[in-house]
Amino acid sequence: MSRSNQNRKAKPSISDAVSSLPNVRWGASNAFKLKGDGNVVDNYSPIGEVEYEFLNRRKFSDTVHLNEFYGIIRDFVLARLGFPVIRVELTDFQILTAIDEAISKLDYHAPDWTVQHMTFDTTAGKNLYELPSFVLNNFRYAAYKKTLLSVPTAAGTLEQDFFIKYFQDNFLFSDFAVGDFLLLKMHLKQLRKILGREGSFQVLDGRYLALFPSPTANDTETVVVEYKCLNSNTLHPYFMSWLQRFTTSICKGILSQIRGKYTTLPSPGGGAQLNGQQLAQEAEKEQELLIQQLLSEIEEPPVFTIY
Repeated sequence: MSRSNQNRKAKPSISDAVSSLPNVRWGASNAFKLKGDGNVVDNYSPIGEVEYEFLNRRKFSDTVHLNEFYGIIRDFVLARLGFPVIRVELTDFQILTAIDEAISKLDYHAPDWTVQHMTFDTTAGKNLYELPSFVLNNFRYAAYKKTLLSVPTAAGTLEQDFFIKYFQDNFLFSDFAVGDFLLLKMHLKQLRKILGREGSFQVLDGRYLALFPSPTANDTETVVVEYKCLNSNTLHPYFMSWLQRFTTSICKGILSQIRGKYTTLPSPGGGAQLNGQQLAQEAEKEQELLIQQLLSEIEEPPVFTIY
């Protein structure tokens, strides 16, 4: 075996590191539904009928089954394309792939109204935890080891009284400026990292959450994870409307490919004129407008700070 092959074989992978980790134990959350063993990450899925585990992973051989949420979008698409007055040459599988594309687009730009939370407990000596893909796809933040200077400041304690006294003497009853507040936050952040126990985190391979420092014996803690995820049960009607219209525009593009193979169809009345080219133009224009609407109205605009 050559030296290069030896080096390549010796490199550890993330999967090798995870194989020795225990299954994650999840805390209480109203954003999950469980399909089996609670110690298996893949058995967790978000509340609602959005099929995250199958998004853009469909095959012709799969049995097409539309739940109520997907069926509502399909019926909207067919109605906008003229059904049942005229025949719409689309299968449920084709419409389903269009729904997947629309959901993926909206989920990627999910607004703050779709924020969800989940919790899990750490295990001593382990800092790598596997999370469901729908959590890490729109992962925002993880709270881990957030006590100040390793001293709990519960209400009524001496530490809390001094903390409040400090703010009263320095900020609350004197000239207060936003710049002072930002400097104070930066100062406290550095104190936590140098003298305290504030933890940090990193997402690896879009599948694992690494926590630093590693939990030690008798030092297990609950990690709170914040992420964004579409819940069909609470989806705002405006988002639902966007999904329906974007799915319709995608279906118009598919239908244009079907009808564009012929310009006319023979019939006793002299032939029927097909609108494949018109559908293609409408689909392209509508998708451009809907994406612009998504970025400007649905997704939160960037925050600008003036100093």
